Amino acid sequence: MVRPPRGRKGFIMIRYWKKDGAALVSVDAPGRDVWVDVRDASREDLDILEKDYGVLPEHLQDMLDVDERSRIEKEDAYTMLILRLPIYDARYEVIYFTVPLGVILFKDRVVTVCASDCEVLQELTAGKVRDLSVANKSAFLLRLMGRAAIVYLRYLKDLNRRTNAIELELQRSIKNNELVKLLAIEKSLVFFTTSLRSDELVLEKLQKGSAVRFKDDEAELLEDVATDFRQAIEMSHIHSDILSGMMDAFASVISNNLNIVMKRLTIISIVLMVPTFVVSVFGMNVPFPAGVGSSAIAFPAIMGGCAALALFSAFLLRDRRKKPGKALLAPAAGAIVVHARK
Repeated sequence: MVRPPRGRKGFIMIRYWKKDGAALVSVDAPGRDVWVDVRDASREDLDILEKDYGVLPEHLQDMLDVDERSRIEKEDAYTMLILRLPIYDARYEVIYFTVPLGVILFKDRVVTVCASDCEVLQELTAGKVRDLSVANKSAFLLRLMGRAAIVYLRYLKDLNRRTNAIELELQRSIKNNELVKLLAIEKSLVFFTTSLRSDELVLEKLQKGSAVRFKDDEAELLEDVATDFRQAIEMSHIHSDILSGMMDAFASVISNNLNIVMKRLTIISIVLMVPTFVVSVFGMNVPFPAGVGSSAIAFPAIMGGCAALALFSAFLLRDRRKKPGKALLAPAAGAIVVHARK
């Protein structure tokens, strides 16, 4: 798993957000109905959450574990959820991966803890999510998961565009660099598929369980979020299957090209073997036939005979498979013209 960057030691990365009308504004101190936003969490941040908010240290440790799966746990003072959010970071070889996000729902506030900054949280704080309410904890959770599903879909489309671009490059010339890029995209799809499945399980538990109580008017929003996650999972499966088939196809192309090269080299070796054999015989310490050694045309005749034998061998070993030409393409082109005229 890709390791996200961590916060600087001694630098507090806790921010507080409060709803002011339709906008989300930053405040200096925590209070009621405030979103406590912790990104690039440091040891000092965790100490504050543990002492001031009463979050269990094992829960904080799980939220920062890059391999942690999505789940729900309910305590006396709060309800904790761990979700997997998509990340884009061009500094890594695998530029798309996922990180865990801890969501802690108190009665009067919401706390999120993430080991790295991500586009989902950036869009929430930038006001790009409509009707984001910090006071309504269940609605806040649904908006967060809905935005995560949208970002997943956006990244999957970008991965598909990158795959198509690499495919065009591979059709011109197969290079190791393009194959490594395809392998990185395949890893990203594996990360996305696994994380989406675990997030979907959390969403199903929210629908069926009582860990978080949703209002009646939030049922439609909950169904929309579930639909977006199902669509993202389906897209990740489709892209993963296409990429796997593409990798297998290019592996077959590479193997076929190697077989063609080896076949050509074998034909060249066999063709050159005939004159080599004749010249080797005449290079031995054996007497020449009468009159051959003193003849002026002996050398040209021998070389000409060797060349003729080599050409005859090449003719016998030529590729006799019929290649599609204009005659094979003409009926199809004529059919297209007739169909267009109709």
